[in-house]
Amino acid sequence: MLKIHYGELNSDNYINNPDIFFNNTYEDEWMLDPMTIEMVRDIDGSEIKGPRLVDSPFLGPISTERLSGGVKTLILMEHDQDHIFNASACGDNCAKWILKIGEKKDLLIRLGYLMDFGNDSFEIQIENIGKIVHDKKELFEAVLDNELI
Repeated sequence: MLKIHYGELNSDNYINNPDIFFNNTYEDEWMLDPMTIEMVRDIDGSEIKGPRLVDSPFLGPISTERLSGGVKTLILMEHDQDHIFNASACGDNCAKWILKIGEKKDLLIRLGYLMDFGNDSFEIQIENIGKIVHDKKELFEAVLDNELI
């Protein structure tokens, strides 16, 4: 299940800057994973050619470290079980992927803004208050009513 902590988070396993953390910790096999390939194609419009080479339609051949901060954060969420990531590094275009990852496993992330998870129903637990919400309206009301951000 996807769990979101809104606002400040103090935890030893919290990664505030997933972009830099990714550059220093990712593993080559992560880049060859089918879900990673799909996320990179969707978010960055790029094709993974190998674990350390990406073909970007805007930049040409680039290293994996030059992917967007949003897709790097998604890759970490998918492959790193030990950390809580600052999903504020992601834009709304990452929301569907965060939901997909949260459907497959327990995933706790931190957000400092109201990400748009779309109009379909979902199941997200707001970690600060322990409440489970099922759609955008419930999510926004719970966050705003409880002044979490």
